[in-house]
Amino acid sequence: MSKGVTFYFVRHGETYFNQYFRMQGWSNAPLTEKGIRDVHRSGRGLAEVEFDAVYTSDLQRTVDTAEILLEENHHAFGLHIEKMYEFREVFFGTLEGLPSKDVWPNVMDSVKIMYDLPAGTDAEVAQTMNAIKKADPEGDAENYLEFWTRVEPGILKLLERHKATDENILVVSHGMTIRYILDGLLPDFEESEPLQNASVTRISYRDGQFELLDYNKTDHFTD
Repeated sequence: MSKGVTFYFVRHGETYFNQYFRMQGWSNAPLTEKGIRDVHRSGRGLAEVEFDAVYTSDLQRTVDTAEILLEENHHAFGLHIEKMYEFREVFFGTLEGLPSKDVWPNVMDSVKIMYDLPAGTDAEVAQTMNAIKKADPEGDAENYLEFWTRVEPGILKLLERHKATDENILVVSHGMTIRYILDGLLPDFEESEPLQNASVTRISYRDGQFELLDYNKTDHFTD
């Protein structure tokens, strides 16, 4: 069998903006006590996984999460964290920090109007992101093209470094970023369930094909 690579995408631990249900993209709130505990629990469940490289976004909540995961890992000696701008969360522009309940209903209503979606139809990722940008009065929020133009070079960089190595690569990133990456890489990806904090999503890359192995996994958490 040909060699491949397995990516462990982990969403950062719960932050105070998560706890307060506020929009959090490029803005950064620290991890809550619960968030720290859950990352430790997730890390204990991954303690025997031998990671060959560790990447995070350049936002502190992912760096803090990765440091805890490595603290719990039994094979982390010599590993260092590489921060990558490409794996930041979606940018919400002037919507950053606003209560989610004041933003998302308006965005979804806008999607239905912009794309004339029938009742009960789920919006596509690109449609949702384009509507977020339109909802930002300053127009600074990322649309789908801007997001993918930022993220794709990061994915290609990791593939160039690690494809056909049979390595395990840890990538600590953000809920929407991970889901949207999967949507872009996996033609049959249909998961709409938001990723839980400190959850693990695994994908493999072999012979030019991506395969989803686990999504939003939390049953490995160990007390």
